Amino acid sequence: MAFLKNSFKLAKCIQNRGIASLSALSETHQMLQKTCRDFAEGELKPIAAKIDKEHLYPQEQIKKMGELGLMGITVPEEIGGTGLDYLAYAIAMEEISRGCASAGVIMSAHNSLYLGPILDWGTKEQKEKWVTPFVTGEKVGCFALSEPGNGSDAGAASTTAKLDGDKFLLNGTKSWITNGYESEGGVVFATTDKSLKHKGISAIIIPKPVEGLELGKKEDKLGIRGSSTCALMFENCKVPKENLLGQLGFGFKIAMMVLDSGRIGIASQALGIAQASLDVAAEYASKRLTFGKPIIKHQTIQNKLADMALQLESARLLTWRAAWLKDNHKSYTKEAAMAKLAASEAATFLSHQCIQILGGMGYVSDMPAERHYRDARITEIYEGTSEIQKLVIAGNLIKEMGL
Repeated sequence: MAFLKNSFKLAKCIQNRGIASLSALSETHQMLQKTCRDFAEGELKPIAAKIDKEHLYPQEQIKKMGELGLMGITVPEEIGGTGLDYLAYAIAMEEISRGCASAGVIMSAHNSLYLGPILDWGTKEQKEKWVTPFVTGEKVGCFALSEPGNGSDAGAASTTAKLDGDKFLLNGTKSWITNGYESEGGVVFATTDKSLKHKGISAIIIPKPVEGLELGKKEDKLGIRGSSTCALMFENCKVPKENLLGQLGFGFKIAMMVLDSGRIGIASQALGIAQASLDVAAEYASKRLTFGKPIIKHQTIQNKLADMALQLESARLLTWRAAWLKDNHKSYTKEAAMAKLAASEAATFLSHQCIQILGGMGYVSDMPAERHYRDARITEIYEGTSEIQKLVIAGNLIKEMGL
């Protein structure tokens, strides 16, 4: 972590290595991008295939990411973090995901979904206990909002939290929890007053492990296989009353704000997958010969590469814009949804076109193209499906137009 902080102070002009408009970024952001690019190339990319095939949690790499300051990148320095902005987070997320999408989602869920709400809503004591020990890479956190029956309907939480003296008693099941097995803390959303519907949902910080909490089976997923996904099952699970985050009934508001910022993280993850797909396609096309010349010289392949670059750069600018708006304390709900929608669809499109360019080689696991294709698919689903993003965009647009 100290390495990044000191490096940023000494940062000078560095070579633009693949990100368009990088020269417009500050030296701090450029140095961060280079540091994360080098780390991803040296530490993540060489093991990404093994992580995927064997469903391995990249524990050592996550610790090293903590040492670089990436597991508390927006956490203020006074409580142990790196103290950078959300644009820095977006840039770092893209580079890490470019090397390994599993490491990217571990980093995203930890920073955006776990640390984020505690930083925004936690007390000083909660931050000291649940943030500071979690920025080194030794510990990761999780976020428990979804349930087996509610999916995108976050206001229909059936998990309950009832006050029993000085403790909350939690009962219910949360599903699709990223970092479910490895996390040592979590933010759980439970109903504390059913009569108030979504206004009766509260956010509670839970320790892991804790008596009364069992983990479901690790899901066998299409992609992002280095990140564990499971259900959290609560049965009379006792959590101290002081672990309430914010106030009673503020849970739904907290969740919606967290998802707004989290979508910037997932958009950045999708950009990393998309950039990795473009890298593979361009490199292969420059070496594969047909009719006596590299296929990159053929107009059909050039058209594909042009379409890929267009979608990637457009989505990147939307993502950076959303991050800039957040950093400048402006409304960014619509922009974050646009970024997440554009970037996730770009990841799917670019990874598909990558396989088309590689042909048969794109379909086998000897090449990373098929992994990028599988990893890309989830980015259109978690933290709000593409359909949900469109509803968010349209709803905000209608409001802005006064209609």
